[in-house]
Amino acid sequence: MDVKKRAKIITEWINNYCDSSSYKPKALVVGISGGIDSALTAAICVDALGAQNVIGVAMPSKYNSKDSLNDAIKLSTNLGIKLKTIEIEKIVDNFRETLKNSLNEELGQITDENIQSRVRGNILMGFSNQTGAMVVSTGNKSEMAVGYSTLYGDLAGGFALIKDLYKSKVYELSNYRNSISEVIPKDIITKEPSAELRPNQLDTDSLPDYEVLDKILNLYIEQDSSSEKIIATGIQPDLVYDVLEKVDRNEYKRKQVAPGVKLTQ
Repeated sequence: MDVKKRAKIITEWINNYCDSSSYKPKALVVGISGGIDSALTAAICVDALGAQNVIGVAMPSKYNSKDSLNDAIKLSTNLGIKLKTIEIEKIVDNFRETLKNSLNEELGQITDENIQSRVRGNILMGFSNQTGAMVVSTGNKSEMAVGYSTLYGDLAGGFALIKDLYKSKVYELSNYRNSISEVIPKDIITKEPSAELRPNQLDTDSLPDYEVLDKILNLYIEQDSSSEKIIATGIQPDLVYDVLEKVDRNEYKRKQVAPGVKLTQ
């Protein structure tokens, strides 16, 4: 499927879903981080329903760079959507202290990271309850496949727009969208992907380069290749085994993801 057809299908899907759903959302709300996934999601939502029907929410913590917030602001300006900025650090700190005191122990890194993501998920769902807008989650297929996502956090929402789009295809579709009109700031496309949930964090701290990850995932998921066949393509065995183990272990997360656009078999 070429990128033009993929863009058309995704845009039509979210439009049709809003029209046909018994929920009948009045608008769409997207958590905008300054990263490429949320940027593409917001752009498609605007293309589908118009800027007047899309709300962006930026929720920076102490780990988010000023550049990320500036990128979120630039994106929102380019798209012509309202952007609400909500500082979450005080909320996260209260959550940390409450849980730490209850357990009487220091919180682990993953626990702390997930608290931040879940605070954001709660804020977005609060917006949804109050305004009638539907939350569109921003996770891509590469992340969801290996569980690089947080239940009740960034996975929260009524529709998962790019859940069947590998990260490499997110970049491809973003560049295609910019070829029509440059709405996604170049810095968002060129910077190293990061969840920004701890100091100096990069996605590659936890995952292989997306080019390699997507190759493994495509072979395993789309082509039903065995680990031996994937290793035979020249990828390091330890890397293959680690990725496949993550895919199998995180099926329970994928079962709880909102419905979304289906692009692959």
